[in-house]
Amino acid sequence: MAAKLGIYKCEHCGNIVEVFVEGAAPIVCCGENMIFMEEKTADHSTEKHVPFIEETESGYTVRVGENAAHPMTEEHYIQWIELLVGDYVLRKELKPGDEPAAEFFCSHNDSAVAREYCNVHGHWKSE
Repeated sequence: MAAKLGIYKCEHCGNIVEVFVEGAAPIVCCGENMIFMEEKTADHSTEKHVPFIEETESGYTVRVGENAAHPMTEEHYIQWIELLVGDYVLRKELKPGDEPAAEFFCSHNDSAVAREYCNVHGHWKSE
């Protein structure tokens, strides 16, 4: 079953899919079921992967890594940062060399959650 807002990855070609409508069938790529990417949270050894949300006057800023910014090299970088606010899903795609941060202009909401995807270490979310 495909979970709403679940992130799935193909182990063969690297395709990544986010589900917007929950369905009963598995998600298939390259002839095999895609792997559900669990949302990881804080771990002291990988602190640079956790997205941190800062409320701003016009919305939110999300930074990846609280005390040390995540690397943004060709080999190891954050592919995207996403903010879930109420009924909205806001996303910024990143590339090597970019700052591992994103500004989102939206209304404030107590349930704001940030998620990000590292090309080496997978899917992470704020606590």
